[in-house]
Amino acid sequence: MKKIFKNDSWIKPYLKKYKGLLALVFFLGVITFICSIGLMFTAGYLISRSAQRPYNILLVFVPVIITEGFGIFRPVFKYLERINSHNWVLKVTSNLRKRLYETLEKQAMFLDQKFKTGDLLSVLADDIDHLENLYLRTIFPLIVAYLTGIILIIILGIVSWVYALFMLFTFSLILLVIPLISVAVRGASLEYQKTLLHDSYNNLTDATLGIGDWMISGRKKGFLQQTTKNDTKLSASTFKTHRFEWNRDFVIKLIFGIMVVGTLIWTNFALTSSARLADYVAAFVLGVFPLVDAFAPVSQAMEEWPMYRDSVIRLNQLSDDDTTEPNVPQTDLSPSEFKNIEMKNVTFHYQGDSLDLLKNVSLKVLKGQKTAIIGPSGVGKTTLLQLLLGALTPTNGEVTINETVDVAALQNNRSNWFSVLDQKPFLFKTSVLNNVRIGNENATDTQVEQALADVGMKNFVNSLPNGIYTDVSENGVRFSGGQRQRLALARILLQDNPIVLLDEPTVGLDPITENDLIKTLEQVLKNKTVIWVTHHLQGLDTMNQIIFLEDGVIKMAGNPSSLYKNNPRFRQLTAMDQGLPFKK
Repeated sequence: MKKIFKNDSWIKPYLKKYKGLLALVFFLGVITFICSIGLMFTAGYLISRSAQRPYNILLVFVPVIITEGFGIFRPVFKYLERINSHNWVLKVTSNLRKRLYETLEKQAMFLDQKFKTGDLLSVLADDIDHLENLYLRTIFPLIVAYLTGIILIIILGIVSWVYALFMLFTFSLILLVIPLISVAVRGASLEYQKTLLHDSYNNLTDATLGIGDWMISGRKKGFLQQTTKNDTKLSASTFKTHRFEWNRDFVIKLIFGIMVVGTLIWTNFALTSSARLADYVAAFVLGVFPLVDAFAPVSQAMEEWPMYRDSVIRLNQLSDDDTTEPNVPQTDLSPSEFKNIEMKNVTFHYQGDSLDLLKNVSLKVLKGQKTAIIGPSGVGKTTLLQLLLGALTPTNGEVTINETVDVAALQNNRSNWFSVLDQKPFLFKTSVLNNVRIGNENATDTQVEQALADVGMKNFVNSLPNGIYTDVSENGVRFSGGQRQRLALARILLQDNPIVLLDEPTVGLDPITENDLIKTLEQVLKNKTVIWVTHHLQGLDTMNQIIFLEDGVIKMAGNPSSLYKNNPRFRQLTAMDQGLPFKK
């Protein structure tokens, strides 16, 4: 645990940030239990004293007032503790969610490469909730219980060191020994259940995304088996968990019973020498019972730590893997001042990986130029785009705008500099109008319609039941691949940014649709600076320069005509791309 929290950046900072409110919550929690104990203690004394039929009501007047006071203040303090604890947790979790989405936003260009869909679902759906529960169900109960126990032992030590030692022994069993046993026994089962649940996430998302292929193959039974194969194991493990918890809770209640019997024995020896002292026998015995509420949750709180630990580790790794440069001073350079973007001797590898994806790569793209980056799959083309975008920071070298401004200095204003069209643009379940307007939320309906006309979608959209107000359905299933690309391109036109990055936008399209989309790209982006990553050469004859990347190194570069004329390998690649025999 110490190792996990040593470099933690998701829990400790917020414990410090809201430490005043946190201290208030702990104080209110302890006072609540003190009032509960005080209520039962004075009630026991009042019952014993009243049973002796005092000749004057004034003899029990003070205990009555104290009992009423504890009875009033206990729910008041409990209410204040709940209000402030939830206020504290909401403050923290709002910060955590904002930070999570900001962290993921920086890596949005390559989330699909960094995470499995199920992993990402776990991060978004579980991890922040786990941290919220860590505070509410682990940190709060543990601290309040230990503080309450320490205070009681000190007070009892003043009354009787023998009784204090007995209570210290029982407190230790409930607050230390049993919780540690719970962690040891239940930690493994919780880990196992979490692994099964995580695997179920992956199986479910994988099977659901491929449900079309399952249906085509007629393997309905296989689909159900794939998505439910862990259910039996999870059910059996959950049953064992419940059985262990029942046994553990029974032992805890048994110890509380021993505590009550021990208190009776001690009071029989220590408080029966006089009638006045005997009035406190019931007080001490009844005062034990509120400890159940304070101490019983401790074992469950500690045993759930392994479940929360994985979330803490995963979120900290997410921060560690964020390779953007957070402390580069931001520039106020306007996109209208753009002249060029350049990579200077850039080498890159991911943290913890010694393999360089890019090695000493240099290139320069002037304003208005069109550059294509080609090469086989897995050679670092998309990584190069991420570096140009500022989503990754070079291991060595630099990426600059106008030769002097680090691209990392544009991160706060990146959406005004770069537009990106990737392989699978996402369409949200809303109208065509709103999907296109994502590019510029201030765009008018007329401007949206003009952008749709520029990308060749006007007639099709007008033919829809409600025109631009037609719902595109979830993930844009109403539209073909080429149409989704054109809608995404319309977004880019509304953005009107100086630099457009194309990450293989024609992948998966049929040849006719691909050719039409390429012509549209050439037409609507003719005044933009375009950097186009692709794996084949169709439509690249209008590029100002072509860069061939292989094994992380630029193997050839130049304009299409000179490369075709002077480079035999480029001619070979062109022939292969067109399906023609190659002649040297």
